Amino acid sequence: MISTELDAAAITDPRLRRAYRHCRDLNARHGRTFFLATRLLAPAQRPAIHALYGFARWADDIVDLPDPGAGTPRARLDDLTRQLLSGLDTPGRGEPVVAAVGHTVARYHLDNGLFRAFLDSMRMDLTVTGYPDRPALDRYVYGSAEVIGLQVLPVLGTVCPQSEAAPYAAALGKAFQLTNFLRDVAEDLDRGRVYLPADELAAFRVDRDLLHWCRDHRRTDTRVRAALAAQHAVARRWYARALPGIDLLHPISRPCVATAAVLYGEILDRIEDLDFAVFSERATVGRARRAHVAGSALARALWARRNGRSGTLTPATIPA
Repeated sequence: MISTELDAAAITDPRLRRAYRHCRDLNARHGRTFFLATRLLAPAQRPAIHALYGFARWADDIVDLPDPGAGTPRARLDDLTRQLLSGLDTPGRGEPVVAAVGHTVARYHLDNGLFRAFLDSMRMDLTVTGYPDRPALDRYVYGSAEVIGLQVLPVLGTVCPQSEAAPYAAALGKAFQLTNFLRDVAEDLDRGRVYLPADELAAFRVDRDLLHWCRDHRRTDTRVRAALAAQHAVARRWYARALPGIDLLHPISRPCVATAAVLYGEILDRIEDLDFAVFSERATVGRARRAHVAGSALARALWARRNGRSGTLTPATIPA
Protein backbone atom coordinates (compact mmCIF):
# COMPACT_ATOMS: atom_id res chain seq x y z
CA MET A 1 0.00 0.00 0.00
CA ILE A 2 2.89 2.38 0.66
CA SER A 3 3.83 2.27 -3.05
CA THR A 4 0.30 3.34 -3.90
CA GLU A 5 0.57 6.24 -1.46
CA LEU A 6 3.92 7.36 -2.86
CA ASP A 7 2.64 7.10 -6.41
CA ALA A 8 -0.44 9.15 -5.50
CA ALA A 9 1.80 11.79 -3.93
CA ALA A 10 3.95 11.86 -7.09
CA ILE A 11 7.08 10.93 -5.13
CA THR A 12 9.22 9.15 -7.72
CA ASP A 13 12.81 9.53 -6.56
CA PRO A 14 13.91 6.08 -5.23
CA ARG A 15 15.87 7.54 -2.35
CA LEU A 16 12.96 9.71 -1.24
CA ARG A 17 10.58 6.78 -1.53
CA ARG A 18 12.81 4.78 0.83
CA ALA A 19 12.91 7.74 3.21
CA TYR A 20 9.13 8.05 3.33
CA ARG A 21 8.77 4.30 3.81
CA HIS A 22 11.09 4.54 6.81
CA CYS A 23 8.89 7.25 8.35
CA ARG A 24 5.78 5.21 7.76
CA ASP A 25 7.36 2.23 9.50
CA LEU A 26 8.23 4.39 12.51
CA ASN A 27 4.63 5.48 12.87
CA ALA A 28 3.23 2.01 12.36
CA ARG A 29 5.41 0.71 15.20
CA HIS A 30 4.91 3.53 17.69
CA GLY A 31 1.64 5.37 17.04
CA ARG A 32 -1.17 2.84 16.88
CA THR A 33 -4.01 5.30 17.33
CA PHE A 34 -2.76 8.00 15.00
CA PHE A 35 -1.44 5.54 12.41
CA LEU A 36 -4.90 3.99 12.21
CA ALA A 37 -6.44 7.44 11.76
CA THR A 38 -4.04 8.31 8.93
CA ARG A 39 -5.45 5.40 6.93
CA LEU A 40 -8.55 7.59 6.49
CA LEU A 41 -6.64 10.31 4.64
CA ALA A 42 -6.31 10.34 0.88
CA PRO A 43 -3.27 8.24 -0.11
CA ALA A 44 -1.52 11.32 -1.50
CA GLN A 45 -1.66 13.00 1.93
CA ARG A 46 -0.25 10.14 3.96
CA PRO A 47 3.49 10.31 3.12
CA ALA A 48 3.76 13.91 4.37
CA ILE A 49 1.95 13.07 7.59
CA HIS A 50 4.23 10.08 8.12
CA ALA A 51 7.30 12.25 7.52
CA LEU A 52 6.21 14.84 10.09
CA TYR A 53 5.29 12.29 12.74
CA GLY A 54 8.33 10.18 11.93
CA PHE A 55 10.57 13.14 12.65
CA ALA A 56 8.77 13.86 15.93
CA ARG A 57 8.99 10.19 16.91
CA TRP A 58 12.72 10.06 16.13
CA ALA A 59 13.51 13.12 18.23
CA ASP A 60 11.32 11.90 21.08
CA ASP A 61 13.07 8.53 21.10
CA ILE A 62 16.48 10.23 21.32
CA VAL A 63 15.32 11.92 24.51
CA ASP A 64 13.32 9.06 26.05
CA LEU A 65 15.29 5.99 24.92
CA PRO A 66 18.99 6.73 25.42
CA ASP A 67 21.38 4.55 23.41
CA PRO A 68 24.83 4.59 25.07
CA GLY A 69 26.40 3.18 21.93
CA ALA A 70 25.15 6.11 19.85
CA GLY A 71 26.35 8.97 22.04
CA THR A 72 24.67 11.12 24.66
CA PRO A 73 21.09 12.28 24.08
CA ARG A 74 22.28 15.89 23.95
CA ALA A 75 24.92 15.12 21.32
CA ARG A 76 22.42 13.12 19.27
CA LEU A 77 19.79 15.87 19.51
CA ASP A 78 22.35 18.49 18.50
CA ASP A 79 23.30 16.31 15.54
CA LEU A 80 19.64 15.92 14.58
CA THR A 81 19.22 19.70 14.74
CA ARG A 82 22.19 20.22 12.43
CA GLN A 83 20.86 17.60 10.03
CA LEU A 84 17.41 19.18 10.04
CA LEU A 85 18.68 22.68 9.35
CA SER A 86 20.83 21.32 6.55
CA GLY A 87 17.89 19.29 5.22
CA LEU A 88 15.66 22.35 5.17
CA ASP A 89 18.26 24.14 3.05
CA THR A 90 18.63 21.16 0.67
CA PRO A 91 15.24 19.36 0.69
CA GLY A 92 15.32 15.62 0.14
CA ARG A 93 18.92 15.16 1.37
CA GLY A 94 20.34 13.65 4.56
CA GLU A 95 19.28 10.76 6.76
CA PRO A 96 15.97 9.14 5.71
CA VAL A 97 13.73 10.92 8.22
CA VAL A 98 15.44 14.27 7.57
CA ALA A 99 15.19 13.74 3.82
CA ALA A 100 11.47 13.02 4.00
CA VAL A 101 10.65 15.88 6.36
CA GLY A 102 12.79 18.34 4.37
CA HIS A 103 10.94 17.36 1.21
CA THR A 104 7.59 17.76 2.99
CA VAL A 105 8.53 21.18 4.39
CA ALA A 106 9.46 22.42 0.93
CA ARG A 107 6.42 20.91 -0.73
CA TYR A 108 3.88 22.35 1.69
CA HIS A 109 5.77 25.57 2.50
CA LEU A 110 5.87 24.82 6.21
CA ASP A 111 7.29 27.31 8.69
CA ASN A 112 10.81 26.29 9.73
CA GLY A 113 10.26 27.97 13.08
CA LEU A 114 7.79 25.23 14.05
CA PHE A 115 10.59 22.68 13.91
CA ARG A 116 12.95 24.86 15.93
CA ALA A 117 10.27 25.23 18.61
CA PHE A 118 9.78 21.47 18.65
CA LEU A 119 13.49 20.79 19.10
CA ASP A 120 13.65 23.43 21.86
CA SER A 121 11.05 21.47 23.83
CA MET A 122 12.91 18.22 23.21
CA ARG A 123 16.01 19.85 24.70
CA MET A 124 14.01 20.81 27.77
CA ASP A 125 13.45 17.11 28.41
CA LEU A 126 17.20 16.70 28.84
CA THR A 127 17.37 19.04 31.84
CA VAL A 128 13.88 19.98 33.08
CA THR A 129 12.30 17.45 35.44
CA GLY A 130 9.20 19.39 36.51
CA TYR A 131 7.13 22.51 35.91
CA PRO A 132 6.25 24.94 38.69
CA ASP A 133 3.03 26.22 37.13
CA ARG A 134 0.77 26.12 34.08
CA PRO A 135 2.57 28.85 32.08
CA ALA A 136 5.86 26.95 32.40
CA LEU A 137 4.23 23.73 31.24
CA ASP A 138 2.47 25.56 28.41
CA ARG A 139 5.81 26.73 27.06
CA TYR A 140 6.92 23.11 26.82
CA VAL A 141 3.61 21.93 25.35
CA TYR A 142 3.69 24.55 22.62
CA GLY A 143 6.88 23.07 21.18
CA SER A 144 6.16 19.44 21.96
CA ALA A 145 2.56 19.27 20.75
CA GLU A 146 0.90 22.43 19.47
CA VAL A 147 3.44 22.89 16.70
CA ILE A 148 2.67 19.36 15.49
CA GLY A 149 -0.92 20.42 14.84
CA LEU A 150 0.34 23.49 13.03
CA GLN A 151 2.78 21.44 10.93
CA VAL A 152 0.13 19.04 9.66
CA LEU A 153 -2.51 21.70 8.99
CA PRO A 154 -1.29 22.60 5.47
CA VAL A 155 -1.28 18.90 4.57
CA LEU A 156 -4.83 18.45 5.87
CA GLY A 157 -6.13 21.55 4.08
CA THR A 158 -8.86 23.93 5.19
CA VAL A 159 -12.10 25.50 3.99
CA CYS A 160 -11.03 28.86 5.41
CA PRO A 161 -7.78 30.80 5.69
CA GLN A 162 -5.31 28.59 7.54
CA SER A 163 -4.79 31.33 10.13
CA GLU A 164 -8.41 30.83 11.25
CA ALA A 165 -7.98 27.08 11.67
CA ALA A 166 -4.54 27.27 13.30
CA PRO A 167 -5.68 27.90 16.91
CA TYR A 168 -7.90 24.82 16.75
CA ALA A 169 -5.13 22.66 15.31
CA ALA A 170 -2.79 23.79 18.09
CA ALA A 171 -5.47 23.16 20.71
CA LEU A 172 -6.03 19.60 19.51
CA GLY A 173 -2.31 18.90 19.64
CA LYS A 174 -2.33 20.22 23.20
CA ALA A 175 -5.33 18.07 24.14
CA PHE A 176 -3.55 14.97 22.86
CA GLN A 177 -0.42 15.85 24.83
CA LEU A 178 -2.31 16.47 28.07
CA THR A 179 -3.95 13.08 27.58
CA ASN A 180 -0.51 11.50 27.26
CA PHE A 181 0.67 13.23 30.44
CA LEU A 182 -2.16 11.65 32.42
CA ARG A 183 -1.87 8.22 30.85
CA ASP A 184 1.92 8.10 31.20
CA VAL A 185 2.43 9.76 34.59
CA ALA A 186 4.01 6.59 36.03
CA GLU A 187 6.35 6.07 33.08
CA ASP A 188 7.37 9.72 33.15
CA LEU A 189 8.21 9.40 36.84
CA ASP A 190 10.49 6.50 35.95
CA ARG A 191 12.33 8.91 33.63
CA GLY A 192 12.56 11.48 36.41
CA ARG A 193 9.93 13.83 34.99
CA VAL A 194 6.57 15.19 36.08
CA TYR A 195 4.45 16.93 33.44
CA LEU A 196 1.80 18.20 35.86
CA PRO A 197 2.04 21.76 37.25
CA ALA A 198 3.52 21.63 40.76
CA ASP A 199 1.35 24.43 42.12
CA GLU A 200 -1.84 22.74 40.91
CA LEU A 201 -0.76 19.46 42.52
CA ALA A 202 0.10 21.30 45.74
CA ALA A 203 -3.48 22.58 45.93
CA PHE A 204 -4.41 18.94 46.65
CA ARG A 205 -1.41 18.41 48.99
CA VAL A 206 0.39 16.37 46.33
CA ASP A 207 4.12 16.58 45.72
CA ARG A 208 6.71 14.53 43.85
CA ASP A 209 7.39 12.31 46.87
CA LEU A 210 3.74 11.32 47.07
CA LEU A 211 3.68 10.55 43.34
CA HIS A 212 6.70 8.30 43.81
CA TRP A 213 4.96 6.59 46.70
CA CYS A 214 2.02 5.86 44.41
CA ARG A 215 4.38 4.52 41.76
CA ASP A 216 6.28 2.34 44.21
CA HIS A 217 3.10 0.89 45.71
CA ARG A 218 1.10 0.82 42.44
CA ARG A 219 -1.71 2.65 44.22
CA THR A 220 -3.40 6.01 43.76
CA ASP A 221 -3.59 7.99 46.97
CA THR A 222 -6.90 9.83 47.42
CA ARG A 223 -5.14 13.21 47.24
CA VAL A 224 -3.45 12.19 44.01
CA ARG A 225 -6.74 10.94 42.61
CA ALA A 226 -8.33 14.32 43.23
CA ALA A 227 -5.36 16.11 41.64
CA LEU A 228 -5.46 13.88 38.58
CA ALA A 229 -9.20 14.42 38.24
CA ALA A 230 -8.54 18.17 38.11
CA GLN A 231 -5.90 17.65 35.39
CA HIS A 232 -8.37 15.40 33.57
CA ALA A 233 -10.87 18.28 33.53
CA VAL A 234 -8.24 20.60 32.04
CA ALA A 235 -7.62 18.13 29.21
CA ARG A 236 -11.35 17.86 28.56
CA ARG A 237 -11.59 21.63 28.20
CA TRP A 238 -8.88 21.62 25.54
CA TYR A 239 -10.79 18.99 23.54
CA ALA A 240 -13.89 21.18 23.79
CA ARG A 241 -11.90 24.13 22.42
CA ALA A 242 -10.36 22.10 19.62
CA LEU A 243 -13.24 20.06 18.23
CA PRO A 244 -15.09 22.90 16.42
CA GLY A 245 -11.99 23.25 14.28
CA ILE A 246 -12.58 19.91 12.59
CA ASP A 247 -15.32 21.52 10.48
CA LEU A 248 -12.74 24.04 9.25
CA LEU A 249 -10.62 21.29 7.71
CA HIS A 250 -10.93 20.15 4.12
CA PRO A 251 -13.71 17.50 3.97
CA ILE A 252 -11.17 14.86 2.90
CA SER A 253 -9.29 15.30 6.17
CA ARG A 254 -12.16 15.51 8.64
CA PRO A 255 -12.73 11.74 9.17
CA CYS A 256 -9.06 11.22 10.04
CA VAL A 257 -8.87 14.01 12.60
CA ALA A 258 -12.29 13.23 14.06
CA THR A 259 -11.26 9.59 14.52
CA ALA A 260 -8.02 10.56 16.25
CA ALA A 261 -9.91 12.96 18.52
CA VAL A 262 -12.51 10.33 19.44
CA LEU A 263 -9.92 7.66 20.21
CA TYR A 264 -7.67 9.96 22.23
CA GLY A 265 -10.71 11.27 24.06
CA GLU A 266 -11.62 7.71 24.93
CA ILE A 267 -8.21 7.29 26.58
CA LEU A 268 -9.40 10.00 28.96
CA ASP A 269 -12.63 8.03 29.43
CA ARG A 270 -10.60 4.94 30.23
CA ILE A 271 -8.47 6.81 32.79
CA GLU A 272 -11.65 7.92 34.51
CA ASP A 273 -13.16 4.42 34.31
CA LEU A 274 -10.02 3.11 36.05
CA ASP A 275 -10.61 5.65 38.83
CA PHE A 276 -7.23 7.17 37.98
CA ALA A 277 -5.31 3.97 38.77
CA VAL A 278 -2.60 5.11 36.36
CA PHE A 279 0.18 3.77 38.59
CA SER A 280 -0.95 0.18 38.17
CA GLU A 281 -2.55 0.07 34.73
CA ARG A 282 -2.02 1.81 31.41
CA ALA A 283 -5.21 3.24 29.96
CA THR A 284 -5.73 2.04 26.41
CA VAL A 285 -8.49 1.78 23.84
CA GLY A 286 -8.90 -1.80 22.68
CA ARG A 287 -8.15 -2.94 19.16
CA ALA A 288 -11.78 -3.82 18.46
CA ARG A 289 -12.94 -0.37 19.53
CA ARG A 290 -10.27 1.34 17.45
CA ALA A 291 -11.30 -0.71 14.43
CA HIS A 292 -14.97 0.08 15.00
CA VAL A 293 -14.41 3.84 15.21
CA ALA A 294 -12.14 3.84 12.17
CA GLY A 295 -14.49 1.57 10.24
CA SER A 296 -17.47 3.83 10.84
CA ALA A 297 -15.42 6.77 9.57
CA LEU A 298 -14.24 4.98 6.44
CA ALA A 299 -17.45 5.53 4.48
CA ARG A 300 -17.30 9.26 5.25
CA ALA A 301 -13.67 9.33 4.16
CA LEU A 302 -14.39 7.59 0.85
CA TRP A 303 -17.36 9.85 0.17
CA ALA A 304 -15.27 12.94 0.90
CA ARG A 305 -12.56 11.83 -1.51
CA ARG A 306 -15.14 11.56 -4.27
CA ASN A 307 -17.18 14.65 -3.45
CA GLY A 308 -15.48 16.87 -0.88
CA ARG A 309 -13.24 18.95 -3.12
CA SER A 310 -14.02 22.41 -1.80
CA GLY A 311 -11.39 24.25 0.21
CA THR A 312 -7.64 24.57 0.12
CA LEU A 313 -5.73 21.32 -0.31
CA THR A 314 -2.20 21.29 -1.69
CA PRO A 315 -0.24 20.19 -3.54
CA ALA A 316 -2.39 19.90 -6.61
CA THR A 317 -5.70 19.30 -4.81
CA ILE A 318 -5.11 15.84 -3.72
CA PRO A 319 -7.63 13.02 -4.04
CA ALA A 320 -6.32 9.67 -5.50
